[in-house]
Amino acid sequence: MSRFLPDNFTLMLVATVVLASFFPVSGVAADYFGLATKVAIGLLFFLHGARLSRDVVIAGFLHWKLHLTILAATFVLFPIFGLAAGVLVPTMLPPAFYTGILFLCVLPSTVQSSIAFTSIAGGNVPAAICSASASNIFGMFLTPLLAGVLFSASGHAGFSLDALQSILLQLLAPFILGQVLQPWIGDFIRSKKKILMPVDRGSILMVVYLAFSESVNEGLWKTMSLRDLGVVIAVNIVLLALVLLTTMYGSRWLGFSKEDEIAITFCGSKKSLASGVPIATVIFAGQNIGSIVLPLMLFHQIQLMACAVIAQRYADARKKQASAVQSAGDKKAATSAAG
Repeated sequence: MSRFLPDNFTLMLVATVVLASFFPVSGVAADYFGLATKVAIGLLFFLHGARLSRDVVIAGFLHWKLHLTILAATFVLFPIFGLAAGVLVPTMLPPAFYTGILFLCVLPSTVQSSIAFTSIAGGNVPAAICSASASNIFGMFLTPLLAGVLFSASGHAGFSLDALQSILLQLLAPFILGQVLQPWIGDFIRSKKKILMPVDRGSILMVVYLAFSESVNEGLWKTMSLRDLGVVIAVNIVLLALVLLTTMYGSRWLGFSKEDEIAITFCGSKKSLASGVPIATVIFAGQNIGSIVLPLMLFHQIQLMACAVIAQRYADARKKQASAVQSAGDKKAATSAAG
């Protein structure tokens, strides 16, 4: 039952949204808070760069077929399904939320949860580490480019040069600096994961608070209904189910091993909240960011609940198979002894 309950970070996100709903920051205070948020985002991507080992980057090229499959699921399959969801606009899905759906479809995969679920299910953990890490690196380039293509194709505003410049300065530059310093500080940062976790989560919570404060000040909750929220949740569930089924059965059709199938299923179906929220503030600066990141926040919890169940089923199946092999071996040994 606990696998269906939200994790602590999700509860903090909900609390942050509630806080912004009743006590939104505005005026001069919002300007200073926005500046602090940009600094926190830069620090977040610096730590991402400093954590990622060079060995992981190099090893990522060894199993290229698996990694290309995961990247295709993340940056090709998801966007195709996102464009297909456009048939619901404007009959069922509000335009602002559809922008959020399209945006989450071009985001990179998660790192921590993809690796964790692959490990629980008995999959190819080294491949999951490489693929999830590569997804986040490529995502800094592919996410804004794909966003521009998809939004133009769906009638939204295209990607601007100002947004590209902001991404290079706020996200990519700190990441590269972290990679440059990684040989000297990487081991220290990886060893202090618990101490530095508040920086990761705190920066995301700051972005969420600022985004929803701006949206609340613009009348977010006055324009959104429970029906709209229900439609967004339903679209997220269908989107995740389609990708999970495609990655799971598609990897079997392509001839991957069970371990690789597990890695493809979990890495190819995830979307990163940690990368998505900061990137949204850059790409959609000046827009209703709260409505745009809300589908991603909902998708985050849905993917965790669904993948927790699937990972446990993979693990149970692996235990049954191991038990059956052991039983067969015991019977064979007993027969040989009797003979």
